[in-house]
Amino acid sequence: MRPHHTRLRLIAATAVISLFAALGLASPAAASPVPSSPRPAADTDLAAGKPITASSHVYDFVETNANDNNVGTYWESASGAYPATLSVNLGAKAVISSVVIKLNPDPIWAARTQTIAVLGRATHSGGYTILVGAKSYSFDPNNGANTVTIPVSATVADVQLAFTSNSGAPGGQVGELQVMGSPAPAPDLTIGDMSWTPSSPVETDTVTLKATVKNIGTAASDATNVNFYLSGQKAGTASVPAIAAGASASVSASVGTRTAGTYQLVGKVDESDTVLELNENNNTYTNPASLVVSPVASSDLVASSVSWTPGNPASGNNVSFSVTVKNQGTVASGSGSHGITLSLLDANNSVVRTFTGSVSWTIAAGATAAPVTLGSWTAVNGKYTVKTVLANDPNELPVKQANNTSTTPFFVGRGANMPYDAYEAEDGVLAGGATIVGPNRTIGDLAGEASGRRAVKLASTGASVEFTTKASTNTLVTRFAMPDASGGGGINSTLDVYVNGTFLKAIDLTSHFAWLYGDETSPNNAPSSTPRHIYDEAHAMLGTTVPAGSRIRLQKDAANTAAYYSIDFIDTEQVSPIANPDPGKYTVPAGFTQQDVQNALDKARQDPSLVGVYLPAGTYQTSSKLQVYGKAIKMVGAGPWYTQFQAPTGQENTDVGIRADSSANGSTFSGFAYFGNYTSRIDGPGKVFDLQNVANDTIDNIWVEHMVCMYWGNNTDHMTITNDRIRDTFADGVNMTNGSSDNLVSNDEARSTGDDSFALFAATDSGGTGEKNNTYQNLTAILPWRAAGVAVYGGQDNTVKNVYIADTLTYSGITISSLDFGYPMEDFGPDPTNFGNISIVRAGGHFWGAQTFPGIWMFSASKQFRAIRVSDVDIIDPTYSGIMFQTDYSGGRPLNPVTDTVLTNITISGAHKSGDAYDAKSGFGIWANELPESGQGPAVGSATFNNLKLSDNAIDIRNTTSTFTINVQ
Repeated sequence: MRPHHTRLRLIAATAVISLFAALGLASPAAASPVPSSPRPAADTDLAAGKPITASSHVYDFVETNANDNNVGTYWESASGAYPATLSVNLGAKAVISSVVIKLNPDPIWAARTQTIAVLGRATHSGGYTILVGAKSYSFDPNNGANTVTIPVSATVADVQLAFTSNSGAPGGQVGELQVMGSPAPAPDLTIGDMSWTPSSPVETDTVTLKATVKNIGTAASDATNVNFYLSGQKAGTASVPAIAAGASASVSASVGTRTAGTYQLVGKVDESDTVLELNENNNTYTNPASLVVSPVASSDLVASSVSWTPGNPASGNNVSFSVTVKNQGTVASGSGSHGITLSLLDANNSVVRTFTGSVSWTIAAGATAAPVTLGSWTAVNGKYTVKTVLANDPNELPVKQANNTSTTPFFVGRGANMPYDAYEAEDGVLAGGATIVGPNRTIGDLAGEASGRRAVKLASTGASVEFTTKASTNTLVTRFAMPDASGGGGINSTLDVYVNGTFLKAIDLTSHFAWLYGDETSPNNAPSSTPRHIYDEAHAMLGTTVPAGSRIRLQKDAANTAAYYSIDFIDTEQVSPIANPDPGKYTVPAGFTQQDVQNALDKARQDPSLVGVYLPAGTYQTSSKLQVYGKAIKMVGAGPWYTQFQAPTGQENTDVGIRADSSANGSTFSGFAYFGNYTSRIDGPGKVFDLQNVANDTIDNIWVEHMVCMYWGNNTDHMTITNDRIRDTFADGVNMTNGSSDNLVSNDEARSTGDDSFALFAATDSGGTGEKNNTYQNLTAILPWRAAGVAVYGGQDNTVKNVYIADTLTYSGITISSLDFGYPMEDFGPDPTNFGNISIVRAGGHFWGAQTFPGIWMFSASKQFRAIRVSDVDIIDPTYSGIMFQTDYSGGRPLNPVTDTVLTNITISGAHKSGDAYDAKSGFGIWANELPESGQGPAVGSATFNNLKLSDNAIDIRNTTSTFTINVQ
């Protein structure tokens, strides 16, 4: 707790007037109050548990503390960031009589005076109107239980407090906010009696959907809309006029011609800001009958397959494109030529290349023509779109021609294809005394722990770094470091963001989750001379769309009080919320608490008509694991920028996440984020997805930060883990173990993991066996601060391909090891473990005392090391060595040799002498390690290299052993 009872900050009376200007309001004397209404007798607290927001907060003292029914927790705005606002959404219009502001009655909270104005608005959008002008209110724990009651008479939907001074702290403070009143008369719209015309449509008919909207509330509704959904896809919108209480209106909307099929019709009243209903839970209606559209004889040509070879191209590859055309209609196509146009578009939708071809024969109904090769292109790294257009067929009805055009994303480059653009700070424009630090590879150093081993330091007022956007964005992520508190625990600060030279907003930063110290294997939060893991990330919605070509500047201004800010990189991304995929089949939580979400999951489990839970945009407070069981559930959010689970901010190391059992096999989890509160590693809890003996689940488009792991799978099979972003964990990103097989981990990015970013660990301690046939592909692992980018410990027939790994801080880029760590574990092989199409940049480090690690570490240890295949790998600028072979010993004897290991098309460049304390163990392109650490011995076995390329290394191959053979062919 920080009541700030010893600090004093005063402002001039003129600041009260400037408050209203800053908020875009008239002065108090000129304000027009929201019209008041007669107040019903029974008043209740309308703010309890409702959505609450603030203009700012200091780290532990978030806005949700102000209406959690606990006066011992409190909100506090950022230091000196006046005017500071605290706003609560009452849900619907209400007649309010007073606003009650409480502070902790403990005597440690000395008396203080806060200057506060009360504002309100009648809808959830638009500007606020002053209800009670700014006044000074005295808070005293010895008088009135440290509570102030402000009489108010108004009808509002939102209430806002505006603070302009606090004599006891540098920001506004509220322990508990109560808005006393009762619901105002309001509409309550329901929808039903849905139908369509014609009653039995065919594909050539224009379909019109109809519905009846009734107002069962106590006041007239405003004009709104009804959205119609056909099988989960929004099909049309009908305008709804204002409806008097107790009255009805019939509405309709044309949805055009529809392809043949059976559709479920769902109608949903638009829950707009102007409706403010008593009850929005009855705004959705699903017609129990299905809309059946009958087919009409027609051809229907589609590009059933658009492909390219190689499937994961790298820059310089010759990429060949082909298209396969299928007639999925009911009659044969015409006999003439069927033209195909394939356009390759860059990130700006400019045409890079166009290819043409044709299918020159009749395609029977249901038949597929032979693939048509259209041409080739020399690949250049980047994000592209492949647009395919098929010429209209004379036997194809217009309703069938919309699918003649299709688009497919196409990515050139190793690693994950993520939806954001990244900008390195050292490539930005520096001003105001900003400096580039680095390069070096020192752990605990601002450069050594940055990507590219360089960063930009902002240490003086006016120092800035500026980036020009490649695409439009409404979001910003920055990886940063700033000082720890003198006693540990982090500090809180802000950093200002400018767009095209104009101040936009300040983003909140904290070093609370960074800065570990001490022993490299088990660092802790007690400050010492050996820091590590000093960077963290912060994200913010910009509140506006910044167009491509704009300049985004991060600047240390006078209000940004940290001694320095080290900026590593930023990400920008244009985002929008994902809609409910089918309002008739997805239930929605009643609120944003852990229990609200669990209740919705339970409802979806128990109701056979529901397939899952949709999580609308909002911050969901979570304090434990959600339980998914009973049937396959789809848990879908509005996207990870919008649907976010937040662990308690006043705690540390809370085990939040999702636990699903085998009765829910086949579940899907997508479109949300988990932001934890872990500040150190605790083995056991802290895994967002902690799964055992489950199968066929999908985990897609998930964002995880400040947890121990994103995914830990014991005997999990046929899982799909895709399009996820994993950041600043204290252990693994994804780890499959105990017989996990047939899994796909694809297009995921891990940043700054505290153990292996992506791991396969063939232990059998929990009973599962057969760790095989897993595919880890299209992955990016950067800046793991402990362990490797990718690690495979045993198993067989597993594949790791198209991976980018950079800037490991302590360990290898890739670990291939048969060490069992004292657990029962499976050997490698006999079927091969395959690694291919991989870039490893600036990887390696030192750990376990004085042992150095390479780009790829091959460790034959307690289990058989065999059947390893590595191909098409570039190792660039390794910290100590490119590839190292090592053998574990026990009692002076080697345990297992390296056998049946073949490496093809390997390039190693830039293995230089390190010049540090480990210089004697550096500079080797390939190293058969003769003595890794005390008590060990030289590498044993052999490996074969085909088409090996070595350049710019201090020593290309070091092998002083008589026990290991390196065959170069």
